[in-house]
Amino acid sequence: MHAGRKYTLKEFIVWTRQNLYWLIGINVGVTVLYQVVGLKWLGMPWVPIALLGTAAAFIAGFRNNATYARAWEARQIWGGIVNSSRSLGIMIRDFVRRPAALGTDSKAIHQQLIYRHIAWLTALRFQLREPRVWENIDNIYNAEYRQFYKIPERESNLADELRKLLSTQDTDYVLSKKNRATQLISLQSKQLRELADQGWIENYRYVELELMLKELYEHQGKSERIKNFPYPRQFATINGLFIRLFVWLVPFGLLKEFDKLGEHIVWLTIPFGVLVSWVFMSLEQVGESTENPFEGSANDTPITSMSRTIEIDLREMLDETDLPPAIQAVNNILL
Repeated sequence: MHAGRKYTLKEFIVWTRQNLYWLIGINVGVTVLYQVVGLKWLGMPWVPIALLGTAAAFIAGFRNNATYARAWEARQIWGGIVNSSRSLGIMIRDFVRRPAALGTDSKAIHQQLIYRHIAWLTALRFQLREPRVWENIDNIYNAEYRQFYKIPERESNLADELRKLLSTQDTDYVLSKKNRATQLISLQSKQLRELADQGWIENYRYVELELMLKELYEHQGKSERIKNFPYPRQFATINGLFIRLFVWLVPFGLLKEFDKLGEHIVWLTIPFGVLVSWVFMSLEQVGESTENPFEGSANDTPITSMSRTIEIDLREMLDETDLPPAIQAVNNILL
Protein backbone atom coordinates (compact mmCIF):
# COMPACT_ATOMS: atom_id res chain seq x y z
CA MET A 1 0.00 0.00 0.00
CA HIS A 2 1.35 3.39 -0.85
CA ALA A 3 1.64 4.73 2.67
CA GLY A 4 -0.95 7.49 2.70
CA ARG A 5 0.53 9.20 -0.37
CA LYS A 6 -1.29 9.98 -3.60
CA TYR A 7 -0.01 8.87 -6.96
CA THR A 8 1.44 11.67 -9.04
CA LEU A 9 0.37 11.88 -12.68
CA LYS A 10 3.89 10.87 -13.71
CA GLU A 11 3.78 7.75 -11.51
CA PHE A 12 0.37 6.79 -12.86
CA ILE A 13 1.51 7.20 -16.45
CA VAL A 14 4.58 5.06 -15.72
CA TRP A 15 2.36 2.42 -14.12
CA THR A 16 0.07 2.31 -17.16
CA ARG A 17 2.68 2.90 -19.85
CA GLN A 18 2.53 -0.65 -21.21
CA ASN A 19 -1.02 0.09 -22.32
CA LEU A 20 -0.01 3.51 -23.64
CA TYR A 21 2.54 1.97 -26.00
CA TRP A 22 0.04 -0.11 -27.94
CA LEU A 23 -2.69 2.55 -27.75
CA ILE A 24 -0.35 5.03 -29.43
CA GLY A 25 0.52 2.41 -32.03
CA ILE A 26 -3.14 1.74 -32.88
CA ASN A 27 -4.08 5.41 -33.19
CA VAL A 28 -1.00 6.36 -35.22
CA GLY A 29 -1.40 3.36 -37.53
CA VAL A 30 -5.11 3.93 -38.23
CA THR A 31 -4.64 7.67 -38.79
CA VAL A 32 -1.72 7.16 -41.20
CA LEU A 33 -3.72 4.60 -43.18
CA TYR A 34 -6.64 7.01 -43.41
CA GLN A 35 -4.81 10.27 -44.13
CA VAL A 36 -1.60 9.21 -45.89
CA VAL A 37 -2.46 5.94 -47.61
CA GLY A 38 -5.94 7.21 -48.45
CA LEU A 39 -8.03 4.38 -46.99
CA LYS A 40 -11.00 6.66 -46.34
CA TRP A 41 -13.33 3.70 -45.82
CA LEU A 42 -11.67 3.18 -42.44
CA GLY A 43 -13.73 6.05 -41.03
CA MET A 44 -16.71 4.73 -39.10
CA PRO A 45 -19.82 6.43 -37.67
CA TRP A 46 -19.20 7.55 -34.09
CA VAL A 47 -22.68 6.78 -32.71
CA PRO A 48 -22.42 2.95 -32.50
CA ILE A 49 -18.90 3.25 -31.07
CA ALA A 50 -20.17 5.70 -28.45
CA LEU A 51 -22.94 3.24 -27.51
CA LEU A 52 -20.33 0.52 -27.03
CA GLY A 53 -18.28 2.94 -24.93
CA THR A 54 -21.31 3.61 -22.72
CA ALA A 55 -21.74 -0.12 -22.12
CA ALA A 56 -18.02 -0.49 -21.39
CA ALA A 57 -18.14 2.41 -18.93
CA PHE A 58 -21.08 0.85 -17.06
CA ILE A 59 -19.44 -2.54 -16.71
CA ALA A 60 -16.07 -0.99 -15.77
CA GLY A 61 -17.79 1.04 -13.06
CA PHE A 62 -19.59 -2.06 -11.80
CA ARG A 63 -16.35 -4.03 -11.64
CA ASN A 64 -14.38 -1.28 -9.91
CA ASN A 65 -17.11 -0.87 -7.30
CA ALA A 66 -17.07 -4.61 -6.66
CA THR A 67 -13.27 -4.87 -6.44
CA TYR A 68 -13.08 -1.83 -4.17
CA ALA A 69 -15.66 -3.50 -1.93
CA ARG A 70 -13.39 -6.55 -1.70
CA ALA A 71 -10.41 -4.38 -0.79
CA TRP A 72 -12.37 -2.39 1.77
CA GLU A 73 -13.83 -5.54 3.33
CA ALA A 74 -10.30 -6.95 3.67
CA ARG A 75 -9.22 -3.81 5.50
CA GLN A 76 -12.27 -3.99 7.79
CA ILE A 77 -11.58 -7.64 8.59
CA TRP A 78 -8.03 -6.89 9.59
CA GLY A 79 -9.17 -3.89 11.57
CA GLY A 80 -11.36 -6.35 13.45
CA ILE A 81 -8.38 -8.65 13.96
CA VAL A 82 -6.45 -5.76 15.51
CA ASN A 83 -9.28 -5.00 17.93
CA SER A 84 -9.97 -8.64 18.79
CA SER A 85 -6.28 -9.32 19.37
CA ARG A 86 -5.95 -6.45 21.83
CA SER A 87 -9.09 -7.60 23.61
CA LEU A 88 -7.77 -11.15 23.81
CA GLY A 89 -4.50 -9.84 25.23
CA ILE A 90 -6.09 -8.04 28.18
CA MET A 91 -8.48 -10.95 28.78
CA ILE A 92 -5.55 -13.38 28.98
CA ARG A 93 -3.66 -11.05 31.30
CA ASP A 94 -6.58 -10.35 33.63
CA PHE A 95 -8.78 -13.48 33.38
CA VAL A 96 -6.07 -16.16 33.60
CA ARG A 97 -4.92 -16.06 37.22
CA ARG A 98 -2.80 -18.39 39.28
CA PRO A 99 -4.79 -20.52 41.75
CA ALA A 100 -3.86 -19.81 45.36
CA ALA A 101 -2.76 -23.41 45.92
CA LEU A 102 -0.19 -23.28 43.11
CA GLY A 103 3.17 -21.59 43.04
CA THR A 104 3.37 -21.41 39.25
CA ASP A 105 4.13 -18.01 37.85
CA SER A 106 1.14 -16.80 35.84
CA LYS A 107 3.39 -14.68 33.60
CA ALA A 108 4.75 -17.79 31.93
CA ILE A 109 1.20 -18.92 31.09
CA HIS A 110 0.29 -15.46 29.82
CA GLN A 111 3.35 -15.41 27.60
CA GLN A 112 2.60 -18.86 26.20
CA LEU A 113 -0.97 -17.93 25.30
CA ILE A 114 -0.08 -14.54 23.83
CA TYR A 115 2.88 -15.88 21.86
CA ARG A 116 0.60 -18.56 20.42
CA HIS A 117 -1.77 -15.84 19.30
CA ILE A 118 1.13 -14.03 17.60
CA ALA A 119 1.95 -17.35 15.94
CA TRP A 120 -1.66 -17.47 14.70
CA LEU A 121 -1.23 -14.05 13.11
CA THR A 122 2.00 -15.24 11.53
CA ALA A 123 0.48 -18.42 10.12
CA LEU A 124 -2.57 -16.55 8.83
CA ARG A 125 -0.57 -13.91 6.97
CA PHE A 126 1.64 -16.59 5.41
CA GLN A 127 -1.49 -18.43 4.22
CA LEU A 128 -2.99 -15.25 2.78
CA ARG A 129 0.20 -14.47 0.87
CA GLU A 130 0.25 -17.85 -0.89
CA PRO A 131 -0.17 -17.32 -4.67
CA ARG A 132 -3.34 -18.23 -6.53
CA VAL A 133 -3.61 -18.78 -10.28
CA TRP A 134 -6.07 -15.91 -10.76
CA GLU A 135 -4.00 -13.27 -8.94
CA ASN A 136 -2.42 -10.36 -10.78
CA ILE A 137 0.77 -9.70 -8.84
CA ASP A 138 2.92 -11.09 -11.65
CA ASN A 139 1.26 -9.02 -14.39
CA ILE A 140 3.78 -6.81 -16.13
CA TYR A 141 2.62 -3.56 -14.54
CA ASN A 142 2.69 -5.06 -11.02
CA ALA A 143 5.91 -6.97 -11.64
CA GLU A 144 7.70 -3.69 -12.34
CA TYR A 145 6.86 -2.45 -8.84
CA ARG A 146 8.21 -5.63 -7.27
CA GLN A 147 11.75 -4.31 -7.68
CA PHE A 148 10.94 -1.53 -5.17
CA TYR A 149 9.86 -3.82 -2.32
CA LYS A 150 9.90 -7.39 -1.08
CA ILE A 151 7.02 -9.47 0.26
CA PRO A 152 8.21 -10.62 3.72
CA GLU A 153 6.26 -13.88 3.59
CA ARG A 154 8.08 -14.84 0.40
CA GLU A 155 11.47 -13.89 1.81
CA SER A 156 11.20 -15.90 5.06
CA ASN A 157 10.14 -19.34 6.22
CA LEU A 158 7.01 -20.06 8.26
CA ALA A 159 8.69 -22.83 10.24
CA ASP A 160 11.49 -20.50 11.36
CA GLU A 161 8.98 -17.81 12.36
CA LEU A 162 6.88 -20.24 14.38
CA ARG A 163 9.87 -21.67 16.24
CA LYS A 164 10.51 -18.21 17.69
CA LEU A 165 7.05 -18.26 19.26
CA LEU A 166 6.09 -21.84 20.04
CA SER A 167 7.50 -24.87 21.78
CA THR A 168 9.14 -27.50 19.61
CA GLN A 169 6.20 -29.84 20.21
CA ASP A 170 3.61 -27.25 19.19
CA THR A 171 5.65 -26.16 16.17
CA ASP A 172 5.99 -29.71 14.86
CA TYR A 173 2.30 -30.37 15.46
CA VAL A 174 1.15 -27.22 13.66
CA LEU A 175 3.50 -27.71 10.70
CA SER A 176 2.11 -31.22 10.21
CA LYS A 177 -1.33 -29.72 9.49
CA LYS A 178 -2.65 -28.15 6.30
CA ASN A 179 -4.39 -25.12 7.83
CA ARG A 180 -1.86 -24.02 10.43
CA ALA A 181 -3.81 -20.96 11.62
CA THR A 182 -6.88 -23.08 12.40
CA GLN A 183 -4.86 -25.55 14.45
CA LEU A 184 -3.21 -22.80 16.48
CA ILE A 185 -6.58 -21.54 17.69
CA SER A 186 -7.50 -25.15 18.41
CA LEU A 187 -4.39 -25.44 20.61
CA GLN A 188 -5.40 -22.21 22.37
CA SER A 189 -8.82 -23.64 23.15
CA LYS A 190 -7.32 -26.88 24.40
CA GLN A 191 -4.99 -25.10 26.81
CA LEU A 192 -7.75 -22.77 28.04
CA ARG A 193 -9.89 -25.81 28.80
CA GLU A 194 -7.04 -27.38 30.78
CA LEU A 195 -6.45 -24.13 32.66
CA ALA A 196 -10.15 -23.86 33.49
CA ASP A 197 -10.13 -27.42 34.82
CA GLN A 198 -7.13 -26.56 37.00
CA GLY A 199 -8.83 -23.48 38.43
CA TRP A 200 -6.88 -20.83 36.54
CA ILE A 201 -10.00 -19.42 34.86
CA GLU A 202 -13.46 -18.92 36.33
CA ASN A 203 -16.25 -20.51 34.30
CA TYR A 204 -17.88 -17.37 32.92
CA ARG A 205 -14.46 -15.92 32.05
CA TYR A 206 -13.57 -19.16 30.29
CA VAL A 207 -16.73 -18.77 28.19
CA GLU A 208 -15.70 -15.21 27.27
CA LEU A 209 -12.28 -16.37 26.17
CA GLU A 210 -13.79 -19.13 24.04
CA LEU A 211 -16.13 -16.59 22.43
CA MET A 212 -13.09 -14.50 21.59
CA LEU A 213 -11.48 -17.51 19.87
CA LYS A 214 -14.72 -17.98 17.93
CA GLU A 215 -14.50 -14.33 16.85
CA LEU A 216 -10.95 -14.90 15.61
CA TYR A 217 -12.14 -17.90 13.62
CA GLU A 218 -14.75 -15.65 12.01
CA HIS A 219 -12.11 -13.11 11.02
CA GLN A 220 -9.95 -15.90 9.60
CA GLY A 221 -12.86 -17.39 7.65
CA LYS A 222 -13.75 -14.02 6.12
CA SER A 223 -10.13 -13.48 5.08
CA GLU A 224 -10.00 -16.96 3.56
CA ARG A 225 -13.22 -16.32 1.64
CA ILE A 226 -11.73 -13.25 -0.06
CA LYS A 227 -8.44 -15.06 -0.67
CA ASN A 228 -9.88 -18.27 -2.06
CA PHE A 229 -12.85 -16.94 -4.05
CA PRO A 230 -11.79 -14.63 -6.88
CA TYR A 231 -13.79 -11.83 -8.41
CA PRO A 232 -16.07 -13.83 -10.78
CA ARG A 233 -14.13 -14.56 -13.92
CA GLN A 234 -17.12 -14.06 -16.24
CA PHE A 235 -17.43 -10.43 -15.12
CA ALA A 236 -13.69 -9.86 -15.36
CA THR A 237 -13.53 -11.42 -18.83
CA ILE A 238 -16.45 -9.52 -20.33
CA ASN A 239 -15.20 -6.27 -18.79
CA GLY A 240 -11.80 -6.70 -20.42
CA LEU A 241 -13.37 -7.75 -23.72
CA PHE A 242 -15.73 -4.75 -23.93
CA ILE A 243 -13.06 -2.22 -23.03
CA ARG A 244 -10.49 -3.61 -25.47
CA LEU A 245 -13.07 -3.74 -28.25
CA PHE A 246 -14.01 -0.13 -27.55
CA VAL A 247 -10.45 1.21 -27.49
CA TRP A 248 -9.69 -0.58 -30.77
CA LEU A 249 -12.66 1.14 -32.41
CA VAL A 250 -12.09 4.64 -30.96
CA PRO A 251 -9.67 5.88 -33.66
CA PHE A 252 -11.93 4.61 -36.45
CA GLY A 253 -14.82 6.65 -35.04
CA LEU A 254 -12.78 9.82 -34.47
CA LEU A 255 -11.38 9.95 -38.02
CA LYS A 256 -14.53 11.28 -39.68
CA GLU A 257 -15.36 13.55 -36.77
CA PHE A 258 -12.04 15.38 -37.04
CA ASP A 259 -12.01 15.18 -40.83
CA LYS A 260 -15.18 17.30 -40.84
CA LEU A 261 -13.20 20.09 -39.17
CA GLY A 262 -10.47 20.23 -41.81
CA GLU A 263 -7.96 18.12 -43.69
CA HIS A 264 -5.12 18.55 -41.25
CA ILE A 265 -7.32 18.43 -38.15
CA VAL A 266 -7.70 14.68 -38.68
CA TRP A 267 -4.27 14.23 -37.05
CA LEU A 268 -5.90 15.18 -33.73
CA THR A 269 -7.31 11.64 -33.83
CA ILE A 270 -3.99 10.46 -32.41
CA PRO A 271 -3.82 12.44 -29.13
CA PHE A 272 -7.56 12.39 -28.46
CA GLY A 273 -7.89 8.71 -29.37
CA VAL A 274 -5.00 7.82 -27.06
CA LEU A 275 -6.46 9.92 -24.25
CA VAL A 276 -9.96 8.41 -24.44
CA SER A 277 -8.59 4.87 -24.74
CA TRP A 278 -6.08 5.40 -21.92
CA VAL A 279 -8.85 6.46 -19.52
CA PHE A 280 -10.79 3.26 -20.16
CA MET A 281 -7.73 1.01 -20.03
CA SER A 282 -6.62 2.66 -16.78
CA LEU A 283 -10.02 1.94 -15.22
CA GLU A 284 -9.61 -1.69 -16.23
CA GLN A 285 -6.09 -1.83 -14.78
CA VAL A 286 -7.11 -0.22 -11.47
CA GLY A 287 -9.96 -2.70 -11.05
CA GLU A 288 -7.74 -5.65 -11.90
CA SER A 289 -5.04 -4.60 -9.44
CA THR A 290 -7.58 -4.10 -6.62
CA GLU A 291 -9.50 -7.36 -6.74
CA ASN A 292 -7.06 -9.51 -4.69
CA PRO A 293 -6.23 -7.53 -1.52
CA PHE A 294 -3.98 -10.18 0.06
CA GLU A 295 -1.67 -11.10 -2.84
CA GLY A 296 1.11 -8.72 -1.80
CA SER A 297 0.98 -5.98 -4.41
CA ALA A 298 1.87 -2.38 -3.64
CA ASN A 299 -1.75 -1.34 -2.96
CA ASP A 300 -2.90 -4.32 -0.87
CA THR A 301 -4.05 -4.47 2.74
CA PRO A 302 -0.78 -4.22 4.75
CA ILE A 303 -1.30 -7.36 6.83
CA THR A 304 2.40 -7.78 7.63
CA SER A 305 2.60 -4.30 9.13
CA MET A 306 -0.68 -4.76 11.00
CA SER A 307 0.48 -8.08 12.43
CA ARG A 308 3.66 -6.43 13.70
CA THR A 309 1.61 -3.65 15.31
CA ILE A 310 -0.49 -6.24 17.13
CA GLU A 311 2.64 -8.12 18.21
CA ILE A 312 4.15 -4.97 19.71
CA ASP A 313 0.93 -4.16 21.58
CA LEU A 314 0.61 -7.66 23.00
CA ARG A 315 4.24 -7.88 24.09
CA GLU A 316 3.92 -4.56 25.84
CA MET A 317 0.99 -6.04 27.74
CA LEU A 318 3.50 -8.60 29.01
CA ASP A 319 5.74 -5.68 30.09
CA GLU A 320 8.42 -6.72 27.62
CA THR A 321 10.92 -4.07 26.60
CA ASP A 322 12.87 -5.91 23.89
CA LEU A 323 10.29 -5.31 21.17
CA PRO A 324 10.56 -5.82 17.41
CA PRO A 325 10.54 -2.56 15.44
CA ALA A 326 7.42 -1.40 13.65
CA ILE A 327 7.52 -2.14 9.93
CA GLN A 328 8.26 0.97 7.90
CA ALA A 329 7.20 1.75 4.36
CA VAL A 330 9.84 1.04 1.72
CA ASN A 331 9.68 3.41 -1.25
CA ASN A 332 6.30 4.54 0.14
CA ILE A 333 4.99 0.96 -0.02
CA LEU A 334 3.72 -0.58 3.22
CA LEU A 335 3.02 -4.31 3.33
